[in-house]
Amino acid sequence: MDAYLQYVHNLKGVSKFDSFRAAAQSAILSFYVRPLDNLNNLERNVVSESNEAVFDYIAGHIDLKYYYRNIILTTRKSSYVDEVDFNDVKAIINLRQVNNIQHPNKLFRAVNTLLPERGVYVGRLETYNQRKELIYRQVGPAFGRFLWLLDFVLHRVIPRIPYLDNLYYYVTNGQFRALSEAEILGRLVYCGFDIVNITPIQGLTYFIAEKARKPAEFHNPSYYPIIRLSRVGQHGKMIGVYKFRTMHPYSEYIQDYVIRMNGYNDRGKPANDFRVTGWGMVFRKLWIDELPQLINVVKGEMKLVGLRPLSKFRFSEFPGDLQRERIKYKPGCFPPYVALNMPDDKMNIEAERIYIEALHKHPYTTDVRYFLLAVYNILANRIRSS
Repeated sequence: MDAYLQYVHNLKGVSKFDSFRAAAQSAILSFYVRPLDNLNNLERNVVSESNEAVFDYIAGHIDLKYYYRNIILTTRKSSYVDEVDFNDVKAIINLRQVNNIQHPNKLFRAVNTLLPERGVYVGRLETYNQRKELIYRQVGPAFGRFLWLLDFVLHRVIPRIPYLDNLYYYVTNGQFRALSEAEILGRLVYCGFDIVNITPIQGLTYFIAEKARKPAEFHNPSYYPIIRLSRVGQHGKMIGVYKFRTMHPYSEYIQDYVIRMNGYNDRGKPANDFRVTGWGMVFRKLWIDELPQLINVVKGEMKLVGLRPLSKFRFSEFPGDLQRERIKYKPGCFPPYVALNMPDDKMNIEAERIYIEALHKHPYTTDVRYFLLAVYNILANRIRSS
């Protein structure tokens, strides 16, 4: 419980909290602790911290009347944990905005530890798009563009630059960061949660998540310009496929969620993919994001032409006979659907069957022919990247 209080109230990090003696730390923590002695008190604090619509949203996912004694509630100033049985916590409602938390991953891990299997976590954040809308609404679009650019550099770019990030956290204590919806959802899944619901309410975004598993063991996996995506390789071995980042950080962890919500587009990619950034769309249109796959070619995990490297989830959706056949080969940078101009969801599966049949008949010339066709289709703009 102490870890939750320390991270949710930003006591860990640039503050000197760790340097205090245990008695002093306990005294500081007690400053944030309040009793939650009845349901009316719970409702009153939620509404005063937000509004009636938020209380109704939370009540629609948690039986507050039955479980209020098993709920931890955190507001901007306090955590209502007094008299809560920490061995029987059913839900944690955190109304401190996640983008005001210095270490969201460590907070989510602490929440994961406190909750039982399928325990409910409620949180909220201001996405950077919502912040942009707020700035434009307050000062108008003309001056708003300048303020938004300044805010973006200060609270989104600088916290991601080595050495400058420490200065940023020292000055701001980790508050006011600009975070995307995709990043927060990805962090939640990375830390062991399933996303149940997410909805905007009066300028803020609220989420409902359930504890589904233990957090991933590796730390901060996806903040760099070149990312490594887990894909099914030859003989079914999982390999890390390199690409230039075109998505928000941690987006790879919510691919299943995006597909479950929106399905696939006509090119066999996740539809309405809010994980892709604006500049990422440009990279994809020009096929620049695929260049780092040459690292996989040098490592011997891929070849220039071959079957598309698939995520485990996408691989599971392919017909069983094609699954068994395709793992006999190394995946490739130029997949068959590019060479054959068959990009939609069903046609790219058929393109793989055509390629495999051609490879059986002409093992030495098929890849050369498909490479030339793929290059021609790309340069002639006959096929678009996702």
